[in-house]
Amino acid sequence: MIFPDIMKEYIGLFFKGMGVGAANVIPGVSGGTIELITGIFEKLINSIKSFDLKAVRFIFTGKFKSFARHVNLDFLIAVFSGIAVSILSLAKLLDYLFNNYPVYVWAYFFGLILSSIYFVSKRISHWHFSVIICMITGAAIAALISILNPAVENDSFIYLVICGIVAICSMILPGLSGSFVLVLMGNYKLVMINAVTNFRLEILIPVALGAASGLIAFSHFLSWVYRKFRDQTIAILTGFILGSLSILWPWQKPVVLADAAGNPILKDGKQIVSGFAKYVPGEFNREVIIVIALVLAGFITILVTEKLAKQNNR
Repeated sequence: MIFPDIMKEYIGLFFKGMGVGAANVIPGVSGGTIELITGIFEKLINSIKSFDLKAVRFIFTGKFKSFARHVNLDFLIAVFSGIAVSILSLAKLLDYLFNNYPVYVWAYFFGLILSSIYFVSKRISHWHFSVIICMITGAAIAALISILNPAVENDSFIYLVICGIVAICSMILPGLSGSFVLVLMGNYKLVMINAVTNFRLEILIPVALGAASGLIAFSHFLSWVYRKFRDQTIAILTGFILGSLSILWPWQKPVVLADAAGNPILKDGKQIVSGFAKYVPGEFNREVIIVIALVLAGFITILVTEKLAKQNNR
């Protein structure tokens, strides 16, 4: 019964893709780590690398079956279908949660990132001078960016393309969260929540262009850098995450641009947000208890994810 076996394999790949898609929506959870857990990391990277001159030649000569075999097209369709379905469904849930419980959402994300700092740094095999310098440099750069240039939404075409290029790297480097990168760049809610939920093509198309070109163009380079300078790469990522942690502080309120009279400045009928002011609650209440619990839940999520990845590697 070959057909049922093939269907079972494709369904399995579809659900693995859903796991990767969920990871790409939630800041702190790495799509690359989920790929390691589900056992598709190496095949996915090799399939992406297969989009080379040989693949282009197959297309232009009409050898579509050869092209499909060369790039593992059936495998890619099954996995990316799962990713797409997962992103669409989870984005709708997060849209509701952000609108109604923003403090709690950011609390859970804060726990995810806090845990990621520890587990990403554990991937460093040898601590030496260059690794420490890379980690300090990454933390300093991220801290400087978060202080001098608060992350705000930017819907310009070029910036959205760059967002797509940078975020897609999470599928190549285990431990790096593409959604967290979007948080740092100020476009997480715009891209992963608003654009996906409302199917805003003016946002999705440039991000998709950046993701597609970045995934193909940088897969070879990033995998080479990761192999050649593995510890230094992880150290920079760890430092960058550490220096950027304050961006995910649960209690923050938007700072709205205002004129000299104190009236909010509007653009397209909406207030312009220039940044976010962080604050500490004045009393230990029910909200604080829930936030602490969600931070711990986020930490445990990464802990379980990493243990599953370790067992799978064994």
